[in-house]
Amino acid sequence: MITDLLFRTDPYLQAAEARVVAHTPEGALVLDRSVFYPTGGGQPGDSGVLDWGGGRLSIATALKVDDGGVALVPAEPLPMPPVGAPVVQMLDWSRRYRHMRMHTALHLLSVVIPLPVTGGQIGSERGRLDFDMAEPPADVAALQGVLNSLIARDLPVTEDWITDEELAANPGLVKTMSVRPPTGQGRVRLIRIGEGAGQIDLQPCGGTHVARTSEIGRVGIGKIENKGRQNRRVQLLLAD
Repeated sequence: MITDLLFRTDPYLQAAEARVVAHTPEGALVLDRSVFYPTGGGQPGDSGVLDWGGGRLSIATALKVDDGGVALVPAEPLPMPPVGAPVVQMLDWSRRYRHMRMHTALHLLSVVIPLPVTGGQIGSERGRLDFDMAEPPADVAALQGVLNSLIARDLPVTEDWITDEELAANPGLVKTMSVRPPTGQGRVRLIRIGEGAGQIDLQPCGGTHVARTSEIGRVGIGKIENKGRQNRRVQLLLAD
């Protein structure tokens, strides 16, 4: 029940044809190809609409299922297209694009706060990273200025792949303490920000990102919360 992950090769793809390959016992459906990103890595599953001959179904979210499938969860318990039916899937693109902007911005936040990351969450309005940080930053305004200057540099955001063995030999690539990159498929996806001598970040990530940092727009650093003796939660907001 492997789903072809269309968002992986083109995160800007907003709609695509597909075929229903299964219904899950929980009331979701699995397609043979998906523009919907499934919940994972702190990024919410996509929402949108599914159309087929004579029917339309609102999709509340997408989830990973066994054997590499992506299950689309209907927003309401309405009739679903049968297995084998051709469908057209359409993203709530505004929401997804904000997730892409925020996810890329959080990578940059981990650059300006170069400390181990203990957790994170992406939203369409705000996101956050938790850091292994004993004391909060002394000058939040300066930190925000550096972050926005990186965004304004219009750096390219690209992907690369390394083997499980190469990742094991380079543990410094992994910034997250709580979630380890998925291994076992033989290779791991990396997200690179900048290129050549101008590279500023490289870390494992399976999420969707903008193609250039300037697409993020201006961001603001929100609340910094104490979440434990060695843990600080830093909120990030999209200015628009």
